[in-house]
Amino acid sequence: MLAANNWILLGAFLLFAGILLGWLSGRAGTPVLLVFLLVGMAAGEDGPGGIQFLDYSLSFLVGNLALAIILLDGGLRTRYAVFRVGLRPALGLATVGVVVTSVIVALAAMWLLAFDWRLALLVGAIVGSTDAAAVFAILRASSTRLNERLAATLEIESGINDPMAVFLTVVLIELVRTGADPGAALLGTLLLQLLGGLAGGVAGGAVLAWLLRRVVMSEGLYALLIASGGLVVFALTNAAGSSGFLAIYLAGLIVGNQRTHADEDVLRAMDGLAWLAQAGMFLLLGLLVTPSELLRLALPALAIAGVLMFVARPIAVALCLAPLRFPLREVGFLSWVGLRGAVPIVLALFPVMAGLPQAKDLFHIAFFVVLVSLLVQGSTVSWVARLLRVGLPPRAEPLSRVMIETGGVVRSEFAQFSVGAGSQADGAGAAQLRLPAGVTLAAVFRQGESLPIGAATRLRAHDVLCLLGPPLALDEAGEAVSAPSAAAELQPRAVFGDFALDAGASVGDVAAFYGIELADPSQALLTLAECLQRDGHGRAVEGDAVRLGRIELTVREVRDGRITRVGLKLL
Repeated sequence: MLAANNWILLGAFLLFAGILLGWLSGRAGTPVLLVFLLVGMAAGEDGPGGIQFLDYSLSFLVGNLALAIILLDGGLRTRYAVFRVGLRPALGLATVGVVVTSVIVALAAMWLLAFDWRLALLVGAIVGSTDAAAVFAILRASSTRLNERLAATLEIESGINDPMAVFLTVVLIELVRTGADPGAALLGTLLLQLLGGLAGGVAGGAVLAWLLRRVVMSEGLYALLIASGGLVVFALTNAAGSSGFLAIYLAGLIVGNQRTHADEDVLRAMDGLAWLAQAGMFLLLGLLVTPSELLRLALPALAIAGVLMFVARPIAVALCLAPLRFPLREVGFLSWVGLRGAVPIVLALFPVMAGLPQAKDLFHIAFFVVLVSLLVQGSTVSWVARLLRVGLPPRAEPLSRVMIETGGVVRSEFAQFSVGAGSQADGAGAAQLRLPAGVTLAAVFRQGESLPIGAATRLRAHDVLCLLGPPLALDEAGEAVSAPSAAAELQPRAVFGDFALDAGASVGDVAAFYGIELADPSQALLTLAECLQRDGHGRAVEGDAVRLGRIELTVREVRDGRITRVGLKLL
């Protein structure tokens, strides 16, 4: 009884300390996930805690469960719309990109560690994929808002690149262990991983979404139902020899886009589960590592991390995105934000479980690479976004949001927004407030007191507006009534310029007004939207820009795939 209580005390204390230290370090820009790793290392055998923990089987189990929950949470938050702009680049990065990265890292491992080519390729495969936990957590914590193309590519890539990494790792372990040539079985294994994961995720997600539309229960149980159902899909798909990671991400994607009981309250509960999974996983992996072994391999592992960040990832990204006409600054950002997290460490447990002779070295190399990635790349995400000018002004977020179901289908939502200083609502009459079609102003609160909705009521900054309407219209209403804080680092005028123009305006008229001679006279016949679309990079997204003489045109608003407003900046 005493031993069990001591383990509970130890686990709770480490989690408590990690959260508090993560909060403090987050204010200095250090990723929270790195803090959990360091807390685990400090509690381990070479740290002040002195705990000897060598249970690789338990770590493998916890790591797989945690990654499954993290991918499920990421899928729940990803909208189908992002696949229009992010699927093609993400597929390339998740397949060809992983292979290219692995090969380049393998060449470095052969030179730095004198590894056999099979073992060197295994190192590359282990660290070759980006990590959903790191990408989702750090982008969210950094408050960096990216354009739709960048955000979609990163989210989808990190959600679907695990099958390729797992496939390469398993095949190479077999090569190292037996020395045999797997031959044509490679293609069959890869197809089983991908197609089986796809089928399992779609089928499991459809069943789970169907259940959620028909089951009525306590609100607190919906998140547990989604989590447990997602893990069932994960485990069954794994049992069939396919990618459970891909399956659970797709299951979450389907459930999250059905507008069922996966509303904001459930997503907040899932966010808590995902953070608990991440924290527990990183603490356990930190306990598992031996810092003295890390020091022995520090120099070659640091060199491998450098090759990965500055050579392998940039080359892989450039090759995969070259046919898609990505802007150079976006290619640079995607190259830098190839964050490594728990996935490489969990993959590094595969050789240990298989009993390979140098498995412990592989584990510690992967661990060191993750430490460097989180410390160097994870702590500079916001800075690099500003440097490369890929960040966008922050969106207005509702104070709260609740789905309203009619016949089991969500058609409306109830949301609360705070009136922003200088916004359209600031100083406007409550009865004359211009809102998108279908949105109704239900109530106004000032300092906790309800105000009448009439012509005599003038809205002020920090008033709380309760709005009722369709989900997409509510997003538009939020942008109108809740302007970004004046303290925000990135202001709209810094990105879009001082003027907002209708996207249907003529390029020729704008050029004539500002006295600009167009290098290509045919541009004068285009609208601003057509000019941006023609000179853009595939499907236009907010933030795309084109320069015409001494002015810069920037996509300011996109609705249903069409550019509707354009920002103009004088250079």
